[in-house]
Amino acid sequence: MSLDNRPQYSGGCQCGAVRFHVEGALGDASVCHCRMCQKASGNFYLPLVSVRDATLAWTRGQPKRFQSSNYAYRGFCGNCGTPLTYEAPDGVALAIAAFDDPAGIAPLIQWGTEAKLPYVDGIHALPTQETMQDVASAPFLADLVSYQHPDHDTGQWPSEDKA
Repeated sequence: MSLDNRPQYSGGCQCGAVRFHVEGALGDASVCHCRMCQKASGNFYLPLVSVRDATLAWTRGQPKRFQSSNYAYRGFCGNCGTPLTYEAPDGVALAIAAFDDPAGIAPLIQWGTEAKLPYVDGIHALPTQETMQDVASAPFLADLVSYQHPDHDTGQWPSEDKA
């Protein structure tokens, strides 16, 4: 929390070239299944949270933008491609998974359900496995070194000790 008790959030892209800071209450969090959001995220749907009543500042770099319709822009990292924003006349929304701590930002509604992929509702019933349980079939996991930006602000990135 800031000194005036306003909530604060940070986040950014996978490579660390673009970072943001949000001060103030987040708006509604949602999942959008529309085809534009599917394509923009390269995924089944795009979880977003509105920041229209908060203060958004880009603290490292700036997202590149693609105009996906006559009203909306999609912001993303020009280096690694991480989806970051949905920008429309009624405000900006950020991709929930781009936040450093996305676990506390739970979607409250689903939009664009006319394009919902038919198997999405059954994903929770699929068998589960933790990443390191796959070492036998993917031995490279045992020596995996992540170059992903950590889930916190850094003074410099990439770090000097990155191999």
